[in-house]
Amino acid sequence: MTKRTLKLAGAALIAASLVLSGCGSRGPAESPTSAPTDGGSSSGGTKVAKIGFIGPISGGLSALGLGMKNSVQLAVDLANKNNAIPGWTLEFVPMDDEAKPDTGANAATSLAADPDIVGVVGTLNSGVAQSVIPILDAAHIVQISPANTNPTLTQGADPAKPTRPNANYFRTATTDAIQGPVAAKYLLDAGIKKVAVVHNKGTYGQGLAEAFAAAFKDGGGEVVASESFTPGTEDLSTVVTTIKQAGPEVVYFGGEYANSKDTGGGARLSNQMKANGLNVPLMGGDGIFDPEYINLAGKAANGDLATSVGAPPTDLKSAAEFLTQYEAANFPEPYAAYGAMSFDAANAIIEGLKVSLADASDAKSAREATIEAVGKVDFEGASGQVKFDEFGDTVTRVITVYEVADGAWTTKQVINYQG
Repeated sequence: MTKRTLKLAGAALIAASLVLSGCGSRGPAESPTSAPTDGGSSSGGTKVAKIGFIGPISGGLSALGLGMKNSVQLAVDLANKNNAIPGWTLEFVPMDDEAKPDTGANAATSLAADPDIVGVVGTLNSGVAQSVIPILDAAHIVQISPANTNPTLTQGADPAKPTRPNANYFRTATTDAIQGPVAAKYLLDAGIKKVAVVHNKGTYGQGLAEAFAAAFKDGGGEVVASESFTPGTEDLSTVVTTIKQAGPEVVYFGGEYANSKDTGGGARLSNQMKANGLNVPLMGGDGIFDPEYINLAGKAANGDLATSVGAPPTDLKSAAEFLTQYEAANFPEPYAAYGAMSFDAANAIIEGLKVSLADASDAKSAREATIEAVGKVDFEGASGQVKFDEFGDTVTRVITVYEVADGAWTTKQVINYQG
């Protein structure tokens, strides 16, 4: 892998709003806000267009999903309040995918069947996205993910010959082709020479682990052990024993924080590492960057590291209004890791709708035009510049490194990738 040059920016402590644990409702998908009763027209006589959401709003990753959902709802509510699209009322339709590909596919099928759906924000998990994207693409519905990081979703399976698989799909999160190398360089710059790499066999986890390992070796480091396990595995002693014998200075984990049968395992791995005398930091990607990781891992999490896409919203002037509006909305859950990028994803769709709905007779007829219009958006969002390249990837490529200290995630470095 080609070596990359990284530009380092300043660091700051992450604000309390990011370190609060996700709480509140863990129930099923909610009803759409202000659902129409007359087949596409609101009671006020304006036409209706709907923005859907697909993500885990129940289950082990709901701490992330609920923050995403709330942030999209905020964008829709503000657009209606400001009459962003004259003659049209926007409605929000959140769907729960439980972080499961099959459930996500069912949610996408349901949304695609609704003629008023003109855009979808989601998903959280790259593995779920693989099931959702083709369904929405076949229905000509634009999809923007604030969290998917697997590079193949936008550039295909062959990194030497990138080809965009689906023209309807965009994302406001940068990819693991950047996140993995950034983590590798961070450790190498810190003097770490030996790492063990573990992943949970998922689309996201395996892809991130492989990107990290390649960059770490390319930078002169040694991967002393490579292991994997199936999500839901409770006893990780075999994995821990193997990597402990290899003598790593850090264990790099590709996967999510949750200790569930469908995703995750990061918190369990950290806990069992320390319990078995492997007292080195675990480092992961954005899949473990949530206060729930610390809650699940307990004291074992102290000193662990994570990268996450984007800069801390509390460090960005562009996010100040979003933070104020989110607090004023009194959502029961924090915006979590992807709130700002979810807000931006929804607003990218809304910006596209300002063009596509201007002369549309109904929502469904504007779907194709919405995809085209979203591809041309360019505005300053909460997370920074919202603009997409020829593959549908964000042009904003910022990664933040965090460390657990005193039971909370704290910012170590904000890295603007210049590769």
